[in-house]
Amino acid sequence: MKLARMLAGKLVTGLIMIWVVASATFFLVLEMPGNPALAQEANDMQHGMSPQQAASATRAMFGFVPKQPLPDQYGTYMWHLLHFNLGVSIAEEGTPVSHIVASAAPWTVILAVFGIIFSFLVGVCLGLLTAIRRSTKAADGLTLLGAIINGLPVYLIAILLFYVFTTIWAIFPQGGTVSVLETPGWNAGYIGSIITHAILPVTCYALAGLGAWQLTTKSSVISVLGDDFILAAELRGLRPLTVAKYVARNAMLPLFTVLAISFGLMFGGAVFIEDVFNYPGLGQLMLSSINTKDFPVLDGAFLLIIVAVIAANILADLAYPLIDPRIRRS
Repeated sequence: MKLARMLAGKLVTGLIMIWVVASATFFLVLEMPGNPALAQEANDMQHGMSPQQAASATRAMFGFVPKQPLPDQYGTYMWHLLHFNLGVSIAEEGTPVSHIVASAAPWTVILAVFGIIFSFLVGVCLGLLTAIRRSTKAADGLTLLGAIINGLPVYLIAILLFYVFTTIWAIFPQGGTVSVLETPGWNAGYIGSIITHAILPVTCYALAGLGAWQLTTKSSVISVLGDDFILAAELRGLRPLTVAKYVARNAMLPLFTVLAISFGLMFGGAVFIEDVFNYPGLGQLMLSSINTKDFPVLDGAFLLIIVAVIAANILADLAYPLIDPRIRRS
């Protein structure tokens, strides 16, 4: 019963946050210089459309008619969102925004999910190692390396990887998601081409988060090593492996919450990574939408990112009691 109430509360909070963000995007379009919706309607009439046709086309693109009263505009916009109608692209005339975003998002998800998982696993292992062996020179060197990697901007990592492995050593392709020479389908050539094109972007994702995971894990493990229950376990003569399990279990708890939130924020670095590697995912879609002033597509991609962040936060809050029995009992 308590779990159901907590779940309902989190869902209501998430829906309110989505409504706030959706409202913000609506008013942002209205307050932008030149009002893109009003400018699009005027442009359609200049190209021979009647006022009624121009208003209908603008409603299809932006979800509202700019010359209507503000409450009517807002109500129409929200009604379309409730029906998952994100409008129609300006650059790709007649193409629904939902189709464009849905076709680009999976490629970004592939990169981000594998990149986050790899950086988490490797970073946590390095953090455990540097915490347990923190008085050695090797641990100091690994900590310094993690700090340097953590301080590098993601676009610099992407440029270095691209230059070294596609220009100096032409090992990987320079762009795209798959070779045009491969036949689409569940065959070895097509799947292998997808993997080959994704290796560098995934590596960039992994390196971008590796230092943070390593340093955070090291700090968490060191703090747990100083707790009384670890000292008591050592005094009782428990095996080092058993003590290590105690340490790892308690040190990992805050990291799992950060990991869940990281999946919601996984689109953050996509703009720079996909731009450098010419990878047609959600990040590159947002850049092209800015360049072509395709505001409906930009709004649709932005809303998807916000929903992902909110959903990840809700999942993190719900998963934490399952991981930590102390919270479950309380």
